[in-house]
Amino acid sequence: MDRTNEAVTRQIVAMGANEFEIGLYKPDGAGNGEPPMIPRTWSMQAILKSISWLRLQNRDGRNIYVRPRGEHNLSLVDDLTAESIERMKTEGFRPALVVETSPGNFQAWLKHSRRLSKELSTAAARELAQEFKGDLGAADWRHFGRLAGFTNRKDKYKAEGHFPFVLLRQANGLSFPEADRFIARIERQIDRDREERERRRAAMPRQKASGVRRSIDDFRANPAYAGDGTRIDLAFAIYALARGVPDVQIEAAIRSRDLTHKGNDKRQGEYIERTIRKAATVVDRGSRAVGR
Repeated sequence: MDRTNEAVTRQIVAMGANEFEIGLYKPDGAGNGEPPMIPRTWSMQAILKSISWLRLQNRDGRNIYVRPRGEHNLSLVDDLTAESIERMKTEGFRPALVVETSPGNFQAWLKHSRRLSKELSTAAARELAQEFKGDLGAADWRHFGRLAGFTNRKDKYKAEGHFPFVLLRQANGLSFPEADRFIARIERQIDRDREERERRRAAMPRQKASGVRRSIDDFRANPAYAGDGTRIDLAFAIYALARGVPDVQIEAAIRSRDLTHKGNDKRQGEYIERTIRKAATVVDRGSRAVGR
């Protein structure tokens, strides 16, 4: 096998899913009359049979991404340093596979001993990103990772005249030693968060019963906020948290607008986290006032 075939085979075997979603992304595709994203849902065998086509699409400027289809037993941690990878191994969080997406920048897939629900998978990804200083903006249950064996076609490499290959640095396909203890801790945290949301709802009964739940679009249409996205995001987060809406749903609502002015995915994730944390402080303050 050539190097691309070998890298692709080793990566998808280590990931171990029954089916995969492949994303072929070309940022400037729309300007050329092409779809920016070409999605495919394939079995392992279908991926292996399609490597030549994927290589052709990669040469044409498309980045090649992969993720398991549906709920799964993997957590992706993006934007890691070599030091973070070594710390993972030392602390019992040995990745099932490590991909070097560009020189000195890594993605790690950690394998759990069982399939995780969407809520649990997202919470696990966020905790891992925080613990090992990964990209919070990429920390959710279904984020794409890069498929090794192809080139990274980011525009910043075009000026250099050389697109770096995405390299598979490790692929043992094993669950990490701390997997069960880690997930048990995340489940306890989710239970505590759920209890906290219930407490908030119980402490604000009038607000809960006062009317129909509003969407973030209702806040965006409200002239009182004068189109200020930051004020709207905070107001919606306060409203939603007070009614027990899960943080994951609030995050998705905030992300439904263009946040590129906040910076890269990591910066966007940090902005959303700060907004929800500030909203939680306001809701808690209101809950204590009601309880007096």
